[in-house]
Amino acid sequence: PTAPGLPTLEAVAAEPVARNSELGYYTNFVNLLGWAAIAVPANFTSDGLPFGVTFIGPAGSDAALLDLAHRWQQGLDLPLGCRLDPGDRPAHRLPPARMSSGITRVAVVGAHLRGMPLNHQLVSAGAALHRTTTTSARYRLFALSDGVPAKPGLARVTNEAGHRIEVEVYQVPTDRLGAFVSAIPPPLGLGNIELDDGEWVKGFICEPWALESALDISGYGGWRAWLGSKRT
Repeated sequence: PTAPGLPTLEAVAAEPVARNSELGYYTNFVNLLGWAAIAVPANFTSDGLPFGVTFIGPAGSDAALLDLAHRWQQGLDLPLGCRLDPGDRPAHRLPPARMSSGITRVAVVGAHLRGMPLNHQLVSAGAALHRTTTTSARYRLFALSDGVPAKPGLARVTNEAGHRIEVEVYQVPTDRLGAFVSAIPPPLGLGNIELDDGEWVKGFICEPWALESALDISGYGGWRAWLGSKRT
Protein backbone atom coordinates (compact mmCIF):
# COMPACT_ATOMS: atom_id res chain seq x y z
CA PRO A 1 0.00 0.00 0.00
CA THR A 2 1.07 3.60 -0.56
CA ALA A 3 -0.13 4.69 2.90
CA PRO A 4 -1.16 2.76 6.04
CA GLY A 5 -4.47 4.60 6.40
CA LEU A 6 -6.77 7.37 5.27
CA PRO A 7 -6.80 10.08 7.96
CA THR A 8 -9.54 12.68 7.87
CA LEU A 9 -8.84 16.39 7.54
CA GLU A 10 -9.82 16.78 11.17
CA ALA A 11 -7.29 14.15 12.26
CA VAL A 12 -4.53 15.83 10.26
CA ALA A 13 -5.40 19.25 11.71
CA ALA A 14 -5.29 17.84 15.26
CA GLU A 15 -1.89 16.12 14.91
CA PRO A 16 -0.29 17.09 11.60
CA VAL A 17 3.23 15.84 12.35
CA ALA A 18 2.06 12.45 13.61
CA ARG A 19 -0.35 11.90 10.74
CA ASN A 20 2.22 12.88 8.10
CA SER A 21 4.82 10.60 9.69
CA GLU A 22 2.34 7.73 9.47
CA LEU A 23 1.59 8.45 5.83
CA GLY A 24 5.28 8.02 4.97
CA TYR A 25 5.56 4.63 6.68
CA TYR A 26 5.78 2.66 3.42
CA THR A 27 7.68 5.26 1.38
CA ASN A 28 10.39 6.96 3.47
CA PHE A 29 12.80 4.05 3.10
CA VAL A 30 12.69 4.37 -0.71
CA ASN A 31 14.35 7.78 -0.54
CA LEU A 32 16.87 6.63 2.06
CA LEU A 33 17.95 3.70 -0.13
CA GLY A 34 18.03 5.72 -3.34
CA TRP A 35 15.45 3.47 -4.99
CA ALA A 36 12.72 4.40 -7.48
CA ALA A 37 8.97 4.19 -6.88
CA ILE A 38 5.63 5.21 -8.36
CA ALA A 39 2.25 5.37 -6.62
CA VAL A 40 -0.89 4.45 -8.58
CA PRO A 41 -4.62 4.13 -7.81
CA ALA A 42 -5.70 0.61 -6.90
CA ASN A 43 -9.34 0.41 -5.80
CA PHE A 44 -11.86 1.58 -3.20
CA THR A 45 -12.28 0.56 0.43
CA SER A 46 -15.57 -0.82 1.74
CA ASP A 47 -16.34 2.75 2.85
CA GLY A 48 -15.99 4.01 -0.73
CA LEU A 49 -12.67 5.75 -0.17
CA PRO A 50 -9.87 5.46 -2.74
CA PHE A 51 -6.53 3.85 -1.94
CA GLY A 52 -3.39 3.16 -3.93
CA VAL A 53 -0.37 0.91 -4.17
CA THR A 54 3.28 1.74 -4.83
CA PHE A 55 5.58 -0.14 -7.19
CA ILE A 56 9.19 -0.04 -5.99
CA GLY A 57 12.37 -0.90 -7.86
CA PRO A 58 16.14 -0.40 -7.67
CA ALA A 59 17.78 2.89 -8.62
CA GLY A 60 17.47 3.58 -12.34
CA SER A 61 14.35 1.47 -12.85
CA ASP A 62 12.15 4.52 -13.50
CA ALA A 63 11.27 3.64 -17.09
CA ALA A 64 10.34 0.05 -16.23
CA LEU A 65 8.19 1.20 -13.30
CA LEU A 66 6.37 3.74 -15.47
CA ASP A 67 5.54 1.02 -18.00
CA LEU A 68 4.32 -1.29 -15.24
CA ALA A 69 2.21 1.46 -13.67
CA HIS A 70 0.58 2.32 -16.97
CA ARG A 71 -0.27 -1.32 -17.73
CA TRP A 72 -1.68 -1.64 -14.19
CA GLN A 73 -3.97 1.35 -14.62
CA GLN A 74 -5.08 0.32 -18.10
CA GLY A 75 -6.18 -3.02 -16.65
CA LEU A 76 -8.42 -1.51 -13.93
CA ASP A 77 -11.96 -0.27 -14.37
CA LEU A 78 -11.47 2.88 -12.32
CA PRO A 79 -13.05 6.31 -12.87
CA LEU A 80 -10.98 9.43 -13.34
CA GLY A 81 -10.22 11.57 -10.31
CA CYS A 82 -13.13 13.91 -10.99
CA ARG A 83 -15.60 11.02 -10.58
CA LEU A 84 -14.44 9.04 -7.58
CA ASP A 85 -17.80 7.59 -6.60
CA PRO A 86 -17.31 3.80 -7.00
CA GLY A 87 -21.00 3.48 -7.83
CA ASP A 88 -20.61 5.77 -10.82
CA ARG A 89 -18.26 4.06 -13.24
CA PRO A 90 -18.99 5.07 -16.81
CA ALA A 91 -17.01 3.81 -19.75
CA HIS A 92 -14.53 6.53 -18.91
CA ARG A 93 -11.21 4.79 -18.75
CA LEU A 94 -7.71 6.19 -18.75
CA PRO A 95 -6.78 7.39 -22.23
CA PRO A 96 -4.40 5.15 -24.16
CA ALA A 97 -0.82 6.31 -24.03
CA ARG A 98 2.29 5.56 -25.99
CA MET A 99 4.20 2.99 -23.99
CA SER A 100 7.76 1.88 -24.18
CA SER A 101 8.19 -1.75 -25.23
CA GLY A 102 10.58 -2.20 -22.31
CA ILE A 103 14.18 -1.38 -21.57
CA THR A 104 17.53 -2.51 -22.91
CA ARG A 105 20.62 -2.32 -20.76
CA VAL A 106 23.53 -0.66 -22.53
CA ALA A 107 27.09 -0.45 -21.17
CA VAL A 108 29.12 2.63 -22.10
CA VAL A 109 32.85 2.93 -21.68
CA GLY A 110 33.99 6.33 -22.97
CA ALA A 111 32.48 9.54 -24.27
CA HIS A 112 28.98 8.56 -23.08
CA LEU A 113 29.97 8.30 -19.41
CA ARG A 114 28.53 10.81 -16.95
CA GLY A 115 30.17 14.20 -17.42
CA MET A 116 31.57 13.24 -20.83
CA PRO A 117 30.78 15.04 -24.11
CA LEU A 118 28.26 12.51 -25.48
CA ASN A 119 26.33 11.64 -22.32
CA HIS A 120 23.59 13.99 -23.54
CA GLN A 121 22.72 11.43 -26.23
CA LEU A 122 21.72 8.96 -23.54
CA VAL A 123 19.75 11.63 -21.70
CA SER A 124 17.91 12.51 -24.92
CA ALA A 125 17.04 8.84 -25.39
CA GLY A 126 15.40 8.75 -21.96
CA ALA A 127 18.08 6.50 -20.49
CA ALA A 128 18.61 6.14 -16.75
CA LEU A 129 21.83 5.08 -15.06
CA HIS A 130 21.44 1.56 -13.68
CA ARG A 131 24.86 0.96 -12.12
CA THR A 132 28.60 1.46 -12.42
CA THR A 133 30.62 -1.74 -12.67
CA THR A 134 33.34 -3.35 -14.80
CA THR A 135 33.56 -5.79 -17.65
CA SER A 136 34.81 -9.29 -17.05
CA ALA A 137 38.60 -9.69 -17.15
CA ARG A 138 38.52 -10.45 -20.87
CA TYR A 139 38.77 -7.02 -22.42
CA ARG A 140 41.32 -4.45 -23.50
CA LEU A 141 40.72 -0.72 -23.91
CA PHE A 142 42.36 1.47 -26.56
CA ALA A 143 42.53 5.23 -27.08
CA LEU A 144 41.54 5.72 -30.71
CA SER A 145 43.91 7.85 -32.77
CA ASP A 146 41.35 10.29 -34.17
CA GLY A 147 37.80 11.51 -33.73
CA VAL A 148 36.13 14.45 -32.02
CA PRO A 149 35.38 14.10 -29.21
CA ALA A 150 38.09 11.62 -28.24
CA LYS A 151 36.82 8.07 -27.79
CA PRO A 152 38.12 4.70 -26.66
CA GLY A 153 37.64 1.34 -28.33
CA LEU A 154 36.79 -1.79 -26.35
CA ALA A 155 37.84 -5.23 -27.61
CA ARG A 156 37.28 -8.70 -26.20
CA VAL A 157 40.41 -10.88 -26.09
CA THR A 158 40.81 -14.64 -25.88
CA ASN A 159 44.45 -15.54 -26.36
CA GLU A 160 46.05 -12.81 -24.25
CA ALA A 161 45.70 -11.27 -20.84
CA GLY A 162 42.60 -9.17 -20.45
CA HIS A 163 41.52 -6.50 -17.96
CA ARG A 164 38.42 -5.43 -16.11
CA ILE A 165 37.35 -2.13 -17.67
CA GLU A 166 35.05 0.35 -15.90
CA VAL A 167 31.64 0.79 -17.53
CA GLU A 168 28.36 2.52 -16.73
CA VAL A 169 25.24 0.50 -17.48
CA TYR A 170 22.18 2.48 -18.59
CA GLN A 171 18.58 1.40 -18.99
CA VAL A 172 17.46 2.67 -22.39
CA PRO A 173 13.80 2.53 -23.52
CA THR A 174 13.87 -0.14 -26.20
CA ASP A 175 11.67 1.81 -28.58
CA ARG A 176 14.22 4.64 -28.55
CA LEU A 177 17.31 2.46 -28.90
CA GLY A 178 17.31 2.59 -32.71
CA ALA A 179 17.66 6.36 -32.82
CA PHE A 180 20.48 6.17 -30.29
CA VAL A 181 22.35 3.50 -32.27
CA SER A 182 21.99 5.44 -35.52
CA ALA A 183 24.11 8.24 -34.03
CA ILE A 184 27.08 5.94 -33.34
CA PRO A 185 29.88 6.63 -35.87
CA PRO A 186 32.38 4.05 -37.14
CA PRO A 187 34.54 2.34 -36.03
CA LEU A 188 32.26 1.94 -33.00
CA GLY A 189 29.14 -0.17 -32.88
CA LEU A 190 26.78 -1.88 -30.48
CA GLY A 191 27.46 -5.49 -29.57
CA ASN A 192 27.39 -7.74 -26.50
CA ILE A 193 29.60 -7.19 -23.46
CA GLU A 194 30.19 -9.50 -20.52
CA LEU A 195 30.12 -7.78 -17.13
CA ASP A 196 32.15 -8.74 -14.09
CA ASP A 197 29.24 -10.68 -12.54
CA GLY A 198 28.66 -12.71 -15.70
CA GLU A 199 25.69 -10.70 -17.01
CA TRP A 200 25.71 -9.93 -20.73
CA VAL A 201 24.41 -6.55 -21.88
CA LYS A 202 24.53 -4.49 -25.03
CA GLY A 203 27.52 -2.19 -25.19
CA PHE A 204 30.03 -0.28 -27.28
CA ILE A 205 32.55 -2.37 -29.18
CA CYS A 206 35.14 -1.36 -31.78
CA GLU A 207 36.00 -2.68 -35.25
CA PRO A 208 39.45 -4.36 -35.21
CA TRP A 209 40.96 -2.23 -38.00
CA ALA A 210 40.74 0.90 -35.84
CA LEU A 211 42.78 -0.70 -33.06
CA GLU A 212 45.89 -1.18 -35.19
CA SER A 213 46.98 2.43 -34.67
CA ALA A 214 45.38 2.89 -31.23
CA LEU A 215 47.14 3.16 -27.87
CA ASP A 216 46.48 0.33 -25.44
CA ILE A 217 45.31 1.94 -22.17
CA SER A 218 43.90 -1.19 -20.55
CA GLY A 219 46.21 -0.88 -17.55
CA TYR A 220 44.37 2.25 -16.42
CA GLY A 221 41.18 0.27 -15.92
CA GLY A 222 38.94 2.73 -17.72
CA TRP A 223 38.57 5.82 -19.88
CA ARG A 224 38.04 8.19 -16.97
CA ALA A 225 41.25 7.05 -15.26
CA TRP A 226 43.16 7.44 -18.53
CA LEU A 227 41.94 10.98 -19.03
CA GLY A 228 42.87 11.80 -15.43
CA SER A 229 46.41 10.58 -15.98
CA LYS A 230 46.83 12.92 -18.92
CA ARG A 231 45.93 15.94 -16.78
CA THR A 232 48.57 15.20 -14.13
